[in-house]
Amino acid sequence: MALHAVACSFTGLASNSRLRAQNLSERGGFKRGFVRAVSVPPLFSSPRPLCRISGCAGAFAGNNSSLETSDSSLVVCFGEMLIDFVPTISGLSLAESPAFKKAAGGAPANVAVGIARLGGSSAFIGKVGEDEFGYMLADILKENNVDNQGLRFDPGARTALAFVTLRKDGEREFMFYRNPSADMLLEEKELDLDIIRKAKILHYGSISLITEPCKSAHIAAAKAAKDAGVLLSYDPNLRLPLWPSAESARDGILSIWNTADIIKVSEEEISFLTKGEDPYDDAVVRKLFHPNLKLVLVTEGPHGCRYYTKEFSGRVSGLKVNAVDTTGAGDAFVAGILSQLATDVSLLQDEGRLKEALRFANACGALTVMERGAIPALPTRQAVLNALVNIVA
Repeated sequence: MALHAVACSFTGLASNSRLRAQNLSERGGFKRGFVRAVSVPPLFSSPRPLCRISGCAGAFAGNNSSLETSDSSLVVCFGEMLIDFVPTISGLSLAESPAFKKAAGGAPANVAVGIARLGGSSAFIGKVGEDEFGYMLADILKENNVDNQGLRFDPGARTALAFVTLRKDGEREFMFYRNPSADMLLEEKELDLDIIRKAKILHYGSISLITEPCKSAHIAAAKAAKDAGVLLSYDPNLRLPLWPSAESARDGILSIWNTADIIKVSEEEISFLTKGEDPYDDAVVRKLFHPNLKLVLVTEGPHGCRYYTKEFSGRVSGLKVNAVDTTGAGDAFVAGILSQLATDVSLLQDEGRLKEALRFANACGALTVMERGAIPALPTRQAVLNALVNIVA
């Protein structure tokens, strides 16, 4: 069934984005299901010439100077950045939703903006289309004080789109427009290795491992970081239908598992990776440990999180809020903990201080679900501190 007469609300993000909703009604069919990946049709006839050279040496190079000198608390986020379309009415399926609000998204980009909004130092490395959405996303990074000099533009592929909603039964429903989208086409030669080597932490997901050439770029970025003594932070962010098969997803996610210093997973991802074992069993989580792993975080939505190091483990309760849209909550949580680890890695050896840091991270996630969209909903540090005082756990 084609997408007919979708009325997209383009408020609040980039006033110069001139796409009409009818541009989204294309020939591809939409089928029912939780997550779909569909090819991206041409959405623009003539992109505005922001970058004169294909690929660009960097997004708005020279306008973003936060990395002119080494920053020991810098978190570099690698991977996808895209446009989320979130229904203006909650509790409806994608097909039932009468209109959508566009919001910048993509898990690694969400984390980068989340860290910056909390007052930390962050940079983003990835690729977007040389199109209006791509330019908008570059602007959003810059406006949120995220260094975007590692962002590249692809003249031959479009910026990825994702439609996402929370249904009445509590399940999130996704529909992706990619195959290929620009984020999948980042090449190793386009990496800004200087930014990576300056970082305290490199954070990434698994979506960038699905296809070449981005897979090779991902592996090269992680190797450069590891060789430079940078901590590696990994959130698998499982989106099963984007992979060729469940087995390839499991193999792909685990293929880089043993290089990470910090891993954040959800209960569902533990069950998937362990082929159905109980995610609430500490022994099952301990199976995922490798010799160099410093911290595993298991998120439990509104219930908070569990933490596991070689020396100790425990649970930190979440905050009780009214959820409007859960998109980006896990990324806000990651931003909350990484922003603190980047300035004080010794938290990993002090259980009491780590628990306080995780309480802060839980509050970041809780505040994010109170608004629609991922990046628009990410909280400031002051908002989080206020919530910790005013909201009951």
